[in-house]
Amino acid sequence: MKILLVEDDKTIASGLEYSLQNDGYETILCHHYEAAKQVINEKLEDIDLCLFDLSLPDGSGYDLCAFVKKRSDKPVIFLTAFDDEVNVVMGLDMGADDYITKPFRIRELLSRIKSVLRRYNRQVQSQPKNTIEIKNIGINTLEGKVYKNGEEVLVTALEYRLLLIFANHIGQVLTRSQLLERIWDVAGDFVNDNTLTVYIKRLREKLEDNPQKPRIIKTVRGRGYKVGD
Repeated sequence: MKILLVEDDKTIASGLEYSLQNDGYETILCHHYEAAKQVINEKLEDIDLCLFDLSLPDGSGYDLCAFVKKRSDKPVIFLTAFDDEVNVVMGLDMGADDYITKPFRIRELLSRIKSVLRRYNRQVQSQPKNTIEIKNIGINTLEGKVYKNGEEVLVTALEYRLLLIFANHIGQVLTRSQLLERIWDVAGDFVNDNTLTVYIKRLREKLEDNPQKPRIIKTVRGRGYKVGD
């Protein structure tokens, strides 16, 4: 389990990091809002829980919580000074899962973390699997919609079908022949090798942060394409 810890007090942060690692968690530690925002942008799919101090020198835990929840439903716990406790309701309203006031006992914090993670695991197990997540891309198979960082991306029917093929074969290398076999349009529209190239290019332009260096739809030289590891 990996926890993103954002705490500007370096003494508190160091103690928390040590205790979390001692309890078996991996940690990513940030002391500032901007550093945390960069980690969220680049590594949110690898993070299991976020632990945010409310008051940061260059921003707030509220804004970080909103930033996370817009991209993925990851659990968030606030660390707050006693005087901030009445304001934490605002954070709970925007999707935070729990909060703990300073000073706190480390065993209490670890207990809260385990409780929130258990609750999330139960929710994930009980929810119908109608959403596929690939890094910062979400595919809602019930609605037939695609999202990037929480914002809907408009794709054509064939682009959606191609993306769904990749999503259903995460980590597998698919040859161009296999993709052409699966994407054949039942309506009778002809899909040839050149058309496939065009659709992959269009999907990359819509989904990748840098289409010239794709991180989602990757080319496996001499073999085909792969999504995920």
